[in-house]
Amino acid sequence: MPISAYRHIGVKGIMNNYTEIFKALSDETRLRIMRLLTITDRQICVCEFVDALELPQYQVSKHLNILKNANLVEGERRGTWVYYSPLKESSSFNNQLFQLLKEQLSDSVFLLDAERLRQRMKLRDGDTCVVGFANRQKVECSGISYNKV
Repeated sequence: MPISAYRHIGVKGIMNNYTEIFKALSDETRLRIMRLLTITDRQICVCEFVDALELPQYQVSKHLNILKNANLVEGERRGTWVYYSPLKESSSFNNQLFQLLKEQLSDSVFLLDAERLRQRMKLRDGDTCVVGFANRQKVECSGISYNKV
């Protein structure tokens, strides 16, 4: 988006927006989260991030909240769980940034995250995240359990 599109905000507002974006991306975990979001065309549940990144839920949620506050991601609540995706109404700047993250972050840690996410996404039942199997029951991220025969 050209700078002229932000005239109503003023130059200081534009710089604050960019500053917040780059502050949010200044952490390795948040870069890992953003890379996962850019390589899939599906929303990712918090529990899928937990498994892919091998980090505790509270830590993943904290980082997702920072990314959300920087207007990089958005969440959709389904029951008690939240699914995340890159901000749909993104600016040209954000779209180019997402493309850069997708194409340029290719160190081994990012590739391992991607592989773990691919394996974790295979556990989905349709478009619903499945957090685990216990006693022949699937537990969905929506908090509803059902028997799988």
